[in-house]
Amino acid sequence: MRIRILGQTGRGSAILIAVVLLIGVGLAAWKVAVARAAAIAAYHQPEPVEVVTTAIAEEQQHRATTTSIGTVLALRSITLRTELSGTVSQVGLVPGRIVDSGAVLVALDVSVEQADLRGQQAQAALAQTSLARVERLRGAGGASEEEVERARAERDIAQAQIARTDAIIAKKTIRAPFRARVGITDVHPGQYLNEGTQLTTLQGVEGAAHVDFTVSQQVGAQLRAGQEVGVLVGDATPIAGRIVAVDSRVDPATRTTMVRATIAGSNIPAPGSSVRVLVPAGAEIDAVVIPVSAVRRGPGGDHVFVIAPDSLGKLRAHERPVRAGPMLADEIVILDGLKAGEQVAASGSFKLRESVLVAPAAPPAPVAPVAPVVPKGAQ
Repeated sequence: MRIRILGQTGRGSAILIAVVLLIGVGLAAWKVAVARAAAIAAYHQPEPVEVVTTAIAEEQQHRATTTSIGTVLALRSITLRTELSGTVSQVGLVPGRIVDSGAVLVALDVSVEQADLRGQQAQAALAQTSLARVERLRGAGGASEEEVERARAERDIAQAQIARTDAIIAKKTIRAPFRARVGITDVHPGQYLNEGTQLTTLQGVEGAAHVDFTVSQQVGAQLRAGQEVGVLVGDATPIAGRIVAVDSRVDPATRTTMVRATIAGSNIPAPGSSVRVLVPAGAEIDAVVIPVSAVRRGPGGDHVFVIAPDSLGKLRAHERPVRAGPMLADEIVILDGLKAGEQVAASGSFKLRESVLVAPAAPPAPVAPVAPVVPKGAQ
């Protein structure tokens, strides 16, 4: 009886194991069938296509540049000071005003000098009359040659005194040496000024200015007068400048060379302004230029997606590492990794991946000009 029960139990376990195995095989077959059906469906599904704008890499001449901090200087700039002491009688200094060459800026009181001048002029006239009289006597034999020379010397001394007084009066009338803009001043009529007192500064207004900046001795050795530089004021468009002088010595403390450039135009910064100067550093090279939007940044460095046809003629994107250089407005220089004439993805390149199918976006249609609306009755 016990043997029969054990036999029935073993037979039940075998049946259970067989049922489990059959269920497992069925599930495996179902999974395989589902996977095969999905693969067949995916095979018949169209491949996804990414739409991007493309650009052709172009070859351009490029020269590496370095940036330096420069200072704007007027072509002509002076600090106005008094040469003689005196009391101010007239002031023509107005801060910020542009004065023409020869305009009276400050006049000191010259009443004493003018009185001296009148006396000296009278003395000179008397000396001239005496000389004429002595010369007539000399012709008649009534005066010696020594008396004539003495009278001539007295006449010359009187004229020299007049010239000296005229020079003092001129020095006490301070005029603008060139057309310039007046700086801040604090001079008033009746004020007594000592010799050498600073009056104001004058900055020339010629529509041009100097820019002084320093570069390393290696860069300075390559610069020559006549080379072009770019002067940046904030984020504005660079102002074209031209080097006019390179210092003949290197500063032993900083190992830098002073360079002077000239800029011209209507938007020149005020003298003393700080600007950035783009200085050429090296010879021109052939470089490849592409839109800035085509370059992608990543942990592995810069890369672009090159668009090229596959064996079936379909356009696909292929990631390629590049070495990017400086930016030129909306474009960027590629120093290595790309050849001129290759097609790259520009706008929309962020959504690309390796070997993805690509469709170039059509260029935007030109906007038709809107015809002006003519009011009724205006014809």
